Amino acid sequence: MSSSSHLNGEVPAVETERLRLRAHRIGDFSDCAAMWADPVVTRYIGGKPFSQEDVWSRLLRYVGHWSWMGFGYWAIEEKATGHFIGELGFADFKRDIEPSLDGVPELGWALASRMHGRGYATEAVRAVITWGEARFGPAQTACLIHPENLASLRVAGKCGFQEFQRTMYKGQPTIMFARRLGRRES
Repeated sequence: MSSSSHLNGEVPAVETERLRLRAHRIGDFSDCAAMWADPVVTRYIGGKPFSQEDVWSRLLRYVGHWSWMGFGYWAIEEKATGHFIGELGFADFKRDIEPSLDGVPELGWALASRMHGRGYATEAVRAVITWGEARFGPAQTACLIHPENLASLRVAGKCGFQEFQRTMYKGQPTIMFARRLGRRES
């Protein structure tokens, strides 16, 4: 894929055995708001439930990423049911963090709590890494994970991310991970 192939805001669909990764739709707002209002989901992502206003801003930020950057976040849909189950993707959030992640695509993921423990996060992250290899080439990507978020730490490890820095972000401890695209996970 050329770097400009998605600068028109078009979101490519990505499919796995059990999941469909697709563009967010306005109709996803209520499902997104419910997921981000769940304290189980936000425990390690900001530490408190998100308001509807915060979720709306988040969705608009996703659309902006695809339009301006040619990458962004997908909605995750369970193929068997067609239900929204979460979201993931690459972003450039311009975070005020040291060391800086400027220019490094950051991979993030969140699933509705009712979907935890089914292997969906690992399946989706692996699919997005494959997409990223085609999109970014042999670039480095990163992710930030709270040190107590054991499930996400396991997903990152299974998908080839390696810890490179422990730091603070918005007053919370965080571990910075890096992964060189094109490198196979174990």
